[in-house]
Amino acid sequence: MSQDKNGDTRETTGFGGFDPKTIEPYVVKNPEALAVNFARTVEQLGKAASAWLAPRERGEKVDTLADPMVDMVKTLSKVSEYWLSDPRRTLEAQTHLLGSYFGIWSRTLQKLAGEDIEAPEDNRAASDKRFADEDWIRNPFFHFLRQAYFVTSDWAERMVSDAEGLDEHTRHKAAFYVRQITSAISPTNFVTTNPQLYRETVASNGENLVRGMRMLAEDIAAGRGDLKLRQTDTSKFAIGENLAITPGKVIAQSDICQIIQYEPATEEVLKRPLLICPPWINKFYVLDLNPQKSFIKWAVDQGLTVFVISWVNPDERHAGKDWEAYAREGIDFALDTIKQACGEEEVNAVGYCVGGTLLAATLALHAQEGDRRIRSATLFTTQVDFTFAGDLKVFADEDQIAALEQGMAAVGYLEGSKMATAFNMLRASELIWPYFVNSYLKGQDPLPFDLLYWNSDSTRMPAANHSFYLRNCYLKNSLSRGEMVLAGKKLSLKDVTIPIYNLATREDHIAPAKSVFAGSSAFGGEVTYVLSGSGHIAGVVNPPDRMKYQFWTGGPPTGEFEDWLKKTKETPGSWWPHWRAWIEALDGRKVPARKPGGSLNSIEEAPGSYVRVRA
Repeated sequence: MSQDKNGDTRETTGFGGFDPKTIEPYVVKNPEALAVNFARTVEQLGKAASAWLAPRERGEKVDTLADPMVDMVKTLSKVSEYWLSDPRRTLEAQTHLLGSYFGIWSRTLQKLAGEDIEAPEDNRAASDKRFADEDWIRNPFFHFLRQAYFVTSDWAERMVSDAEGLDEHTRHKAAFYVRQITSAISPTNFVTTNPQLYRETVASNGENLVRGMRMLAEDIAAGRGDLKLRQTDTSKFAIGENLAITPGKVIAQSDICQIIQYEPATEEVLKRPLLICPPWINKFYVLDLNPQKSFIKWAVDQGLTVFVISWVNPDERHAGKDWEAYAREGIDFALDTIKQACGEEEVNAVGYCVGGTLLAATLALHAQEGDRRIRSATLFTTQVDFTFAGDLKVFADEDQIAALEQGMAAVGYLEGSKMATAFNMLRASELIWPYFVNSYLKGQDPLPFDLLYWNSDSTRMPAANHSFYLRNCYLKNSLSRGEMVLAGKKLSLKDVTIPIYNLATREDHIAPAKSVFAGSSAFGGEVTYVLSGSGHIAGVVNPPDRMKYQFWTGGPPTGEFEDWLKKTKETPGSWWPHWRAWIEALDGRKVPARKPGGSLNSIEEAPGSYVRVRA
């Protein structure tokens, strides 16, 4: 028996204040069954290894993993050089880390002895969803691991931020790589260091690991030698059946796209049709996931004649298709089709992400050529100035782009999985490791989620197109500087004087809000900058009837982004009605609703065949 701080007696154990009941869930009760399942786990792991090796042995897969690893080692070695070049700096860094470890160890011993010790917590540790299980606090062993993890990751980040003499790009890359490493080595990602995983493994005698390794083998086989990370139950979705089901017709197609016109839902429509230019990095049906979320259906219901470019999922035949090809055979082809289908010269256009960047470049080309068919442009999360382009700039330096071009030259395109992985790495602790843990360590089948199905439905990029994009946008930032050359003409966005609706999202990791804001000043006409809540997808796909998030509007997007933000008006709910009012204010004339294609013969029903091709 012992006394607490109030003088009352309490029962203690051989572990001080450590209740033995907290140990019981971690005790193996059937070692024989556990051993059998460990053997089955190893067997399934062997199948996963075979699925990885087989395409490499057949020469179907060439590994390029060494290239990013070499770049990571080279980048982090520059940070190490600073700290190791001076013994005093080395000692200072070591002392800081070891002192923090000693403080954690001392508090852990005090807690084991029954003392009521409160560990210092920062806001990031307290709010991290990975550590939600109560045993991360209640159990001294896991509490120690949790504290040590955050101390170590914070220390590593400080080593980068405090290193002197690094150029901006190297420091950015080093910070990014450190985040990837700390996300990967989190104790939440391992069975023996995650209390929930440990308990589930003991409770099921390792059955979870058998299921998980079987799923791992299946996913490597599905990725043809690369891991196709399981994020959702793909069996529950089919394009044209419960995704992309807004009625319409494919009325034209070129080598690189199909043009879809949607059935009208109102008796009258705005005179100007709406052309949507989505990114080719993903498929267009993110704007038509289901009737409740569909921007396309909503726009049709609002009395707009909607046309959409559905890009081809390219293969080796499209290797030479560059930005000029996508502008001419994509956007210009769509404009020609609209004229044939409904006789209209003037069009309102929407560009999403890189589709918006292409649209902006095409508008600058049109301005030089006297082409005035596009009378307004709406840009969804689009960058035209890449000064503040965020973590994707980590992948855009001469060495990495050259290595990527060499790989693309062999097959004519970039595998869609490469871009998907890069996007997931921007938020690895949310978009990679939780799914890894749930699928391959817990052995849980993921829930069906339409957005994650779309996210997994990746597309390839033609070699010429992707090389042009990386070099002109991320490496040289040539569009905003007036140095991009398209169709033999040097482009200037100052020539673009039509009204622009420039939508950014506040939590965007792909097209940061500050980056989108900076691009507003590149245009020569009036720009309406609107900031939506949430991120790159949810901030755009935000139907009004859900009343989720909010948006901010303010004055002209000039000066510093932070200063503009202070003077904005916040409006609850979706920005969609605000945009609809903006479109109608430009030209509110109405005409009788148009049937898809007009005099053109339809090729097939929407959403068409191009969008169904999987990479």
